[in-house]
Amino acid sequence: MSDANKALTRQFLQRISAGDLSAVDELVSDHYVEHEQLPGLASGKAGVRQLFEMFHSAFDQARVEVDDMIAEGDKVFVLARMTGTQRGEFMGIAATGNPIDVSICDYFRVEGGALIEHWGVMDAAGMMQQLTAH
Repeated sequence: MSDANKALTRQFLQRISAGDLSAVDELVSDHYVEHEQLPGLASGKAGVRQLFEMFHSAFDQARVEVDDMIAEGDKVFVLARMTGTQRGEFMGIAATGNPIDVSICDYFRVEGGALIEHWGVMDAAGMMQQLTAH
């Protein structure tokens, strides 16, 4: 089970990274619960799609690169980095042309072959510092 859950999670992150948002429709449960809810985004599956639409519209070459992944039972922990170059508005910050390389930790729960729950931590302060550097 753990290996299958890791494969599902890796597939989701790779497809999202490539801009394939159909991964949300196919790999995220209709009963998805987001514990890292961002203001202004819809809850559940719709919010996941909005988040990655926003990310890809704001950053050229937007990527989520997995550094490590650990799974046990129905849970998958991912240590990753978000990278890209800001070419559009992102969370109120006008395009800067600055690159980002931001650490993220994601914790997913998988049920019935789909991502059903997510907790996450992103180095938001590091991201803001990178976006506003001159």
